[in-house]
Amino acid sequence: MKIQYDLHLHSCLSPCGSDDMTPCNMVNMAALLGFDMIAITDHNSCLNAQAAIAAGKQAGVTVVPGMELCTAEEAHVVCLFPTLEDALQFQVYVDGKSYLVENRPDIFGRQLIMGEGDVLLGEESRLLLNATKVTAQEASCAVRLFHGAAFPAHIDRDSFSLLASLGSIPPEAEFRAAEITASGDVEKLLQMYPELRDMILLLDSDAHYLENMQDPGPWLDLPENTAACLIDALNGTIKATWGRT
Repeated sequence: MKIQYDLHLHSCLSPCGSDDMTPCNMVNMAALLGFDMIAITDHNSCLNAQAAIAAGKQAGVTVVPGMELCTAEEAHVVCLFPTLEDALQFQVYVDGKSYLVENRPDIFGRQLIMGEGDVLLGEESRLLLNATKVTAQEASCAVRLFHGAAFPAHIDRDSFSLLASLGSIPPEAEFRAAEITASGDVEKLLQMYPELRDMILLLDSDAHYLENMQDPGPWLDLPENTAACLIDALNGTIKATWGRT
């Protein structure tokens, strides 16, 4: 089945995200736009995933729990998991390899932790924007240990991307997918980095505000609309076709 997806969305837990980007708001906006599947990928945290998954069940949208990890190279890697339990176990791993720097809401923004129904549970005091001690290769391996899949984010950007940080995508990381921005020149990237030809090339919004959530266009052809099936596809366990309309 053809799945309309957006696998890179930030909730109000991300300090650079809008306070209006609550789990219910972002999921319901995804439903209104016509998405079948989205992923919640806050910076270095999965704490709003449970509320988003619950909202997804109400709205009829599959919500994949995840995070956008900032690696030791200061590159962003999207990490997705088949279950909330797997995501929260990975959260413990990341917390143990993070620098404890206090957030300054007046500078970086608030980091709101939400419960089901968008009940405010509190604020994350640790700044979530910092690089962790986890390298890109370690991230890819660790995500698989927790039954998930990872892919480098917005590889065509000149900051916070693996290509900007390292000049290439390390083959030892064994990424099976990569993300390109909407303005990225796919053919140029394929010419410069032939290894991308063997990868699923994803297009996500990386939205931090409701108004930045894009209309559906990119799709994945998967056997079923589930997080587990997506993870299998991103890890190359099952074959998946992809495209953009």
